[in-house]
Amino acid sequence: MEIDKDMMLEVISGLMVIDIEGKLVYINEACADYIKVNREKSIGKDVNLVFPPSTMKEMLKGEKRFNIQYYFTAGRMSASSQFQIRKNGEIVGVLEYDMLEEIEQLDYFLGLYSDALKEEIEYFREQARKFQGTKYSINNIIGSSKKIKDLKEQIEIAAMSTSTVLIEGETGTGKELVAHAIHNLSARAYNDFVKINSAGMTENLIESELFGYVGGAFTGAKTSGKKGKFELADRGTLFIDEINQMPLVIQPKILRALQEGEISPVGSEKDIEVDVRLITASNERLQKLVLEDNFRADLFYRLNVFTITVPPLRERLEDIPELVQQIVFKFNKELGKNISKIESDVYETLSEYDWPGNIRELYNRVESAMNYVQGDTLKKAHFNFRADNSKINMEALKKAENPIEAIKHEAERKLINETLTMFDNNRTKAAEYLKISRPLLYQKMKRLGIK
Repeated sequence: MEIDKDMMLEVISGLMVIDIEGKLVYINEACADYIKVNREKSIGKDVNLVFPPSTMKEMLKGEKRFNIQYYFTAGRMSASSQFQIRKNGEIVGVLEYDMLEEIEQLDYFLGLYSDALKEEIEYFREQARKFQGTKYSINNIIGSSKKIKDLKEQIEIAAMSTSTVLIEGETGTGKELVAHAIHNLSARAYNDFVKINSAGMTENLIESELFGYVGGAFTGAKTSGKKGKFELADRGTLFIDEINQMPLVIQPKILRALQEGEISPVGSEKDIEVDVRLITASNERLQKLVLEDNFRADLFYRLNVFTITVPPLRERLEDIPELVQQIVFKFNKELGKNISKIESDVYETLSEYDWPGNIRELYNRVESAMNYVQGDTLKKAHFNFRADNSKINMEALKKAENPIEAIKHEAERKLINETLTMFDNNRTKAAEYLKISRPLLYQKMKRLGIK
């Protein structure tokens, strides 16, 4: 049997060829199967649209004729050789083929030569594990309600875009999870996801955290300087949580980074170019803050290109059974429990509650209830929901010196208790939510007998 050129090309693992414009001119069936694309439809497209993590286009310039590239795709690892294709000394394209397509193959290959390289293979294995077990992805958004289906659809659309994304929603709804999901579905998924929370940061601190600083820029600065979040997220995604608390004086610098693609580290006279996709989140309506002159309108319009609103739990109560089952599964191992049954009245009870703290409060409530379970069944009795006190106890008020003040104190006590529960007893966040200072919160807690 005669072996022709086409047969040989199909035998080679993971073979791709691009032209000088970065468009795919050849891909064999083995490669198309490995990266899960349609072979015929891929021809003529930009290689990064077919295979986003590809670095082949970087070989279209420079004198480096050969390169080895490692890829991590859906938890699998491959090692590829890249070659410049030249004609009359000019670069006309790049060829890439896979030398190894499984991490076990790399392990075996390295073992043939040196045990000293075992640390390297362990690094690659850990990277593959991290990618495969991504903590936050669209699959971690639990629920089958229409609200959640619509949310997932918005996430998928946002992931295909490169525009800035503004995620709005109440505290505890899972806005950071949405940001992770967008990043992990996007073409930047193989680059860094960097996050920062604006809450409680001073102007100087948030500036140095976002833009970095050069050595000796201020008292206490590292002599070597420090990279800021924008620089660390170059070619990746930067997630700024609670953007509504960003100091006004810092906002023009964020706007410049978005419009010009440049940042200026503290104490530096040179600008640094950055390629960052920005995702922000706010637990307040930014448009309302703009009208109140508490947020810059120009930055708001730049952030508000693609807006996603995360629904509160009270608007998707039908998701509670799925959420509770997922929470029980998560905490069974952590708490040393073996809960396999949940009584139906648990779901009924939880569905009657308003959930001011949203998903975060649900996690807190279910974890707390699980601590009281002795067997394998989670019951309504394990939950410490207070009885409905909407009716005023007129008999009890007879004993009070000032009935009106007594009612006010009881309402204040309940509000503070609920807020502390919502934030896992984090007094700083509770004070921010109640829009009072932390010392005043302490005073109120002491006066109302709250431990």
